Amino acid sequence: MPNVMGSILLVLVGLIVGIIVMFIFNLIRKNSATNKADKILERARIDGEKIKKDYILEAKEEINELKIKTDEELKEKKAEVKEAENRIINREENIDRRDANIQKRENLLDEKEKKILDKQKDIQEQEANVEKIKEKQLELLEKISGYSKEKARELVLKNVEETMTLEIASYIKEKEAEAKLEVDKKSKNLLVESMQKYASDVVEEQTVTVVNLPSDDMKGRIIGREGRNIRTIEAVTGVDLIIDDTPEAIVLSSFDPLRREIARITIETLIKDGRIHPARIEEIYDKTCKEMKEKIIEYGQNALFELGLTKVEPEIVELIGKLQFRTSYGQNALKHSIEVASLAGIMAGELGENEILAKRAGLLHDIGKSVDHEMEGSHVEIGASIAKKYKESDVVINTIESHHGDTEPTCVIAELVAIADTLSATRPGARNDSLENYVQRLHDLENIANDQKGVDTAFAMQAGRELRVIVKPEEINDLESHKVARDIKKRIEDELQYPGTIKVTVIRETRAVEEAK
Repeated sequence: MPNVMGSILLVLVGLIVGIIVMFIFNLIRKNSATNKADKILERARIDGEKIKKDYILEAKEEINELKIKTDEELKEKKAEVKEAENRIINREENIDRRDANIQKRENLLDEKEKKILDKQKDIQEQEANVEKIKEKQLELLEKISGYSKEKARELVLKNVEETMTLEIASYIKEKEAEAKLEVDKKSKNLLVESMQKYASDVVEEQTVTVVNLPSDDMKGRIIGREGRNIRTIEAVTGVDLIIDDTPEAIVLSSFDPLRREIARITIETLIKDGRIHPARIEEIYDKTCKEMKEKIIEYGQNALFELGLTKVEPEIVELIGKLQFRTSYGQNALKHSIEVASLAGIMAGELGENEILAKRAGLLHDIGKSVDHEMEGSHVEIGASIAKKYKESDVVINTIESHHGDTEPTCVIAELVAIADTLSATRPGARNDSLENYVQRLHDLENIANDQKGVDTAFAMQAGRELRVIVKPEEINDLESHKVARDIKKRIEDELQYPGTIKVTVIRETRAVEEAK
């Protein structure tokens, strides 16, 4: 028992000693950490003081540098201000000198004005005296000559008018001859060069299309039972089928070339297919219309490619292609437009104008004809509205509006396109002209000439290309015959519509005949 108590006491003593030792160890470690912290703080304080001093030194250096720079800038500014002040002073001195000079000039002008006023008074007095002298002289002349002032003026004016009329007519004749020689030479060279550079085949469209058949039996199949096939074809295509005794052929008749072409392709496809009945006819017709639209766009693209034009709206390309199936007096509208565009472009290039713009205006000048059967109005109005809708240039719009003289052309290109349009339309074989129009034009030419005073007879010759006028020699002299020719030319231009040009020739002849017996 005593041993156990001793062991317990030893354990308790050991625990107490251990606790005391740990407490002393923690106290020593705490004091060591405190000392280290104090040392670190002291070192940080010393480093902070050092950094602070360094920053203060750097700040002082920067302040000194800024002060030096500021002093230099102030010096420069003061120098500039000084120069500006000197310039202002010099200007003020110059202004003062100018003011002095202006004042002197004003004084001189005042003196001159006074002198001029005095001279004007003297002149007015002299003029009054001269007028009095003139009146006295006129009164004396009237008494001597026996003519009043008004009567003498009338005689002088009459003599002057007669003399000047002859001189003016002679001058006009001379200048006209010179101008015609020069203008004809230049214009002919220009037009001939243009036509030489561009030449196209003469194309004449007809109003019928012939479709060849493999045999005469096919005619019966096209007609169908009780004529149902032919009625369906005519109804969907809008053309007339003429089936007569012509062997192995039928005729499609229509004034619309596009309808005729669609009908031709439809019938040829039906013949190859062999199945000819109303449902199949409508099916083939619908398919042909879609293919024809693609073909129309291809025609428009080919025309643009041929002329080297780009950036054209797809809708306008389609309208251009439709011109392939439009005619004017038998002339293909698309080929006519391409020809006009080429001629206008060549002439524009020769004159230094925009060749591409001239081609574009020439190609689109008749664009209204592609839809004139679908819309109200003339092809000029329709074409102008189409050009405005798709934002074509003002030159193109004015060309469309003025190529038939409906409005005044505002640019050179519009004039060139009008010239090219006339060239394309009037070249040999380009268009058909009815006998009635031809006879009426000749009749109108002769009537215009016969209406002129002093004309004896008139003859329209060379298919209306020349008008020969015979005047009465006792009423019209040689110089007045030129005036008659000009008056007839003016009336023809104002009153008639005609292709190309008309030459007016005035003939005056006096014959004296005696018979010796």
